[in-house]
Amino acid sequence: MLPKEKSRESIKVEICKILNKIGALQFGVFKLTSGKISPYYIDIRIVPSFPDAFQEIRDFYVNFIKEEIGVKNFERVAGIPVAGIPFASLIAHNFKKPFLYIRKGVRLHGRQRRIEGVLAPGDRVLLIDDLITTGLSLVKASKAIMAEGGVVSDAVVLLDREEGGREKLEENGIELHALLNMSEIAIKLHEIGTIDEEQLKTILKQIKKVKGN
Repeated sequence: MLPKEKSRESIKVEICKILNKIGALQFGVFKLTSGKISPYYIDIRIVPSFPDAFQEIRDFYVNFIKEEIGVKNFERVAGIPVAGIPFASLIAHNFKKPFLYIRKGVRLHGRQRRIEGVLAPGDRVLLIDDLITTGLSLVKASKAIMAEGGVVSDAVVLLDREEGGREKLEENGIELHALLNMSEIAIKLHEIGTIDEEQLKTILKQIKKVKGN
């Protein structure tokens, strides 16, 4: 195994431990932003409430972006509302890149724009979110940016729930970069004894069911 692969593998384990420690993974019946029903919920929105975890995950994002995309390949960083905004702001600050965020709807006063921040025609914008399910939020954000002259070719998330989001972005000319897939998280949490066999099967069954559709 190459050193970089070892490092990537250890990072994945560390992220799983962090998410478990702060209680980010829950089981039950949950309605997602997309409107879909899921037997589990992973709440990355709570990460900023744990400063140490927030800093560690920010660092994972930053190093991942350096390796996967390269700092010279984008001019601006945009956060997807709401959960992507705190991560994107820290990432932009770290890279000394201008930060933008996308509103869910058009403002009815002021400049009446969906993009907050300075965006010039031709600017390459890196999209940041916490996770991806169907990909609709990221696609809508990319279209809002492109409507104002920006260029979007890459999106980065901490977690891919593996429910069609990657494919949706590809259809719209955007490459998804995910630090973790949900199946990886489930398997690693089971390996370290933090979820049982039934909970592992619940997550993998959900992924298989969606991919089967």
